[in-house]
Amino acid sequence: MPFIVAIEKKSFPQPWSYSLFLSEMSNRMASYFVALWQEKVIGYIGMWLVFEEAHITTFAIHPAYRGKGFGKRLFSYALQYALLHGCKEVLLEVRVSNVVAQNLYLGFGFRPVGRRRKYYSDGEDAILMKKDLTEGSV
Repeated sequence: MPFIVAIEKKSFPQPWSYSLFLSEMSNRMASYFVALWQEKVIGYIGMWLVFEEAHITTFAIHPAYRGKGFGKRLFSYALQYALLHGCKEVLLEVRVSNVVAQNLYLGFGFRPVGRRRKYYSDGEDAILMKKDLTEGSV
C-alpha cells in the first residue's frame, strides 16, 4: 500500500491518507485494482459496488506513466468488473479543473449529470458523471 499512497500524493492536491486506504481495505463494498508495469505498481482504481451501481472512489496513474494507455486499460478493467458483478451504472466525481480526467471519462461514455458544490475540502466543485452500462460497450 505504500506505493499507492505515494502515487496518491503525486496525483492529488488533497490526497487520501494511508489510514483512509487501510480502512477501505476492510470495506466489504470496496474493490481495488492496481496497474503493474515491470513488477512495479504504477496506478490504482477503487470502487464501491452497491446493488446495481458502482461508484468510482479513486483513480490515479503515476505521473511518469500517464499518457501511455495504462489508465485507459485499468479504467476499462474496472468497468468490466462492475458490469460482470451486476452493475447497471457507474458514477464518479471529478474536479471541475481536471479537464484531462473529464476527457478520459467522456471517452468511456460518461456524461455530466450534476455538480457538487464545494465537494472538495479546498472548496472546489466536482462534476458528477455517470455511465449507463446497459447501453453497450464498456
